[in-house]
Amino acid sequence: MAKLVSNIYGDALFELALEQNKIDSLSEEIAVVLTVLAENQDLSKLMNHPKISKDEKVTLIEDIFKGRVSMELTGLMRMLVEKGHYHEIDEVLVYFQDRVKEHKNIGTAYVTSAVELSELQKAAVVKRLLETTKYVEFEMHYQVDAALIGGMVIRIGDRVVDSSIQTKLHDLTRELTKIQLKVGECAP
Repeated sequence: MAKLVSNIYGDALFELALEQNKIDSLSEEIAVVLTVLAENQDLSKLMNHPKISKDEKVTLIEDIFKGRVSMELTGLMRMLVEKGHYHEIDEVLVYFQDRVKEHKNIGTAYVTSAVELSELQKAAVVKRLLETTKYVEFEMHYQVDAALIGGMVIRIGDRVVDSSIQTKLHDLTRELTKIQLKVGECAP
């Protein structure tokens, strides 16, 4: 199975950062670059325009970033342009950030609740997650979805814990439907 471009370049940058003991500094630079890219949509349009040559795009990247970010990060962006993968720069940089978080045992949790959680409730959720996972710290993202009725849904990576009343009602309805089918099957 082919590896994604974000994984290949993100892994290469991560290994280089690990080797050179630059994980924190590169992570900080990448956060700034991601912000700059998000705030300057015209730059993305320019960098992805088919009528602008790769050489012009490389020159543009170097003019903007050389001397402002590390040569490793500038080199990565230059390579993405040269290989025709600049359109995936956000995915590469986010993948690197995710690798750094994994390396430092920092988890990312998405918590959806039926009502806004108080600071005390949020602290209790974080405490429980720290007790039940390998992570030493969490980056928390909270949102409210009244459709849950009560309880909450917590997602960490590809793991989901769903204690919402909406899901419990759905499961109960499905079980009752099975029972009705079995009763109907037994009737003469």
